[in-house]
Amino acid sequence: MIKGKPFVKWAGGKRQIIDKLKKYVPEEFNTYYEPFIGGGALLFELSPKKAVINDYNKELMNVYECIKDSKKFDLMCRELNHHETEHSEEYYYEIRNLDRDKKKFNKLADYKRAARTIYLNKACFNGLYRVNSKNEFNVPFGKKTKVNTYEGQNLGIICGYLNYNDIKILSVDFEEALKDAKKGDFIYFDPPYDSDTSTFNSYTEDGFGKEEQKRLAKVFKELSDKGCYVMLSNHNTTIKKTF
Repeated sequence: MIKGKPFVKWAGGKRQIIDKLKKYVPEEFNTYYEPFIGGGALLFELSPKKAVINDYNKELMNVYECIKDSKKFDLMCRELNHHETEHSEEYYYEIRNLDRDKKKFNKLADYKRAARTIYLNKACFNGLYRVNSKNEFNVPFGKKTKVNTYEGQNLGIICGYLNYNDIKILSVDFEEALKDAKKGDFIYFDPPYDSDTSTFNSYTEDGFGKEEQKRLAKVFKELSDKGCYVMLSNHNTTIKKTF
């Protein structure tokens, strides 16, 4: 079976260590949950028939929704072709600054927002996704003279996978995304990493700090006690026990 691969570069992406992760995946499980989906490397590798995928980053999850919708998918790809043709430093900042006018930005068609997210990811510095406290994308231009925003075959594979399987797409708090998890389900947590000093976690305007890490540890234990299979990737840092 030909499998999809991440369509965006995401900080902390797991494509390079997929084989290591697979060693810890249960041989059998019911529903697959990934509440911090990011680029979706493990999801695409496992390709479960039933899954709930989530990320609090609404722009990212809008891309997944548009890839799943055949009409929006086609329009998004056309928009990406346009971005590639017009690409320049001036054009990059023009597209980046669309979210400065919230009223206008919120009226943009879903597929245009999805294409913008992918284009910025491919054209910005080091493929970073970062927003400020106003939820405005603020990564500088990556100085590429030409960008390839997508691979048609890969997006087609992902579109087929999302459509021909029972895949629920959410953009809520990670705890909310896991409310229906039951014994025998498998949950993979790949949150913004913890740090004893400072760390990059600005995927959303709220960030993901120490209190969120503590809440995550509590949810992890509760799911394990319920009989779920749970796996987590994180930094090995000092954290006070809260449960």
